Amino acid sequence: MISIANTSFSSGSPIGILHVVGYTLGPASWNEKPDFIGGIVRQHLAFQTLRTEGDVNKFIKVCALSKRAVILQSSDMLAYNELPLHQANSINGNNVGGITAMASKSSAPQNIIANAGLSYEDVLNDDFQFDMDGHDVMVFLHIQKTGGTSFGRHLVRDLDLKRPCECQRQRKRCYCFRPHRNENWLFSRYSTGWKCGLHADWTELTSCVDVELDKNEGETAKRRYFYISLLRQPIARYMSEYRHVRRGATWKGSRHWCLGRQATAAELPACYKGKDWLDVDLDQFAGCESNLAANRQTRMLADLALVGCYNKSSMNAHERDRVMLASAKRNLAAMAYFGLTEYQKMSQYIFEETFNLRFAIPFEQHNTTISATAVQNLRPDQKRRIEKLNGLDIELYAFAKTLLFQRFEHLKAKDTNFEQRYANLGNIYFKQGVTEFNWDSNVDDGLSTDH
Repeated sequence: MISIANTSFSSGSPIGILHVVGYTLGPASWNEKPDFIGGIVRQHLAFQTLRTEGDVNKFIKVCALSKRAVILQSSDMLAYNELPLHQANSINGNNVGGITAMASKSSAPQNIIANAGLSYEDVLNDDFQFDMDGHDVMVFLHIQKTGGTSFGRHLVRDLDLKRPCECQRQRKRCYCFRPHRNENWLFSRYSTGWKCGLHADWTELTSCVDVELDKNEGETAKRRYFYISLLRQPIARYMSEYRHVRRGATWKGSRHWCLGRQATAAELPACYKGKDWLDVDLDQFAGCESNLAANRQTRMLADLALVGCYNKSSMNAHERDRVMLASAKRNLAAMAYFGLTEYQKMSQYIFEETFNLRFAIPFEQHNTTISATAVQNLRPDQKRRIEKLNGLDIELYAFAKTLLFQRFEHLKAKDTNFEQRYANLGNIYFKQGVTEFNWDSNVDDGLSTDH
């Protein structure tokens, strides 16, 4: 048991949560403390109230750290920002938040990490099988403008399955049920809908998916979760989001949920007045400090509770960035699968070999997109500004690219039939109704606020 008293909280500390552990609070002063401190203590820590006779200001002492606090305390997590990738991978083998094989059904608060999913290392075991008949669930973390809409369609339409997903015409929803019972094996926009919020991020999904599936299926089950996602070259992705917003997209339905509440208007002030930001110019778009387009991939893959959610006063900007980037790298490395928009064939092969599932069509790679052309047309000062705004994403993408190539080489080395397999990806047999797939023509989707 940990019982710490008479220590101070430094909001600028890179491990501010640990200082919060040392706070002693009486009920009278509880609500006077900053929201971040109260939230961390209430939501992240298991605690008990120690009562003394005649004392109305009973002290609260911490008796256990949450998984998030343990992660932040560990030097391993921040080491993702300094160590070579192969060493970071070895750290990940002991990932506190990333190798939870079964969803915990304890009485712990919903927002304490319980269901971060099986890691890539887990699925590399020789006896691993994605069990459609059991309780395995694939969870698609869909980051805006990475090609996720197209990839999401292929998950529900183009996988070669014993029981294919049943997609209804004129509806953006498919029933992706297990072979012998009507339970979902896929948690995504096109299968379950945005159950955890529009474009829910890692923080939202890991605290929500299990609860939503229990609700949807009317029963509690111990499930194995496999998180998957896509990343894209950050500047091209940023420009794609700019073009999308300029056409009228807003994603107003996103909840930005963290530690049991939504981000406030003060934490995320609007960048525009009115219903949308139609026809915004690039300099205005880049000039809004609360624009979530900047470093979107890092933010959506990180555990935001480690940095006080959207409350930027909880730690200084440098330490916030450092912790958030390390968390995003750690979570990405722990994911069962991720792909990169720029490496479609490689990404398809890794998915198929990881899950032992096959797509009925090949993913095609086209090197030119509208956003890529827009990047080339940027003024030098605009390009520098956008690169600075997306510095975390640029570092995350470099990490992801190296990791993707490592996974590819590992799987390739295990595949005795690699040359034939790789040359014939997607050529299983002619499948009636298979969607025509052109990744880069679909990566800049048409106008829709729910993309």
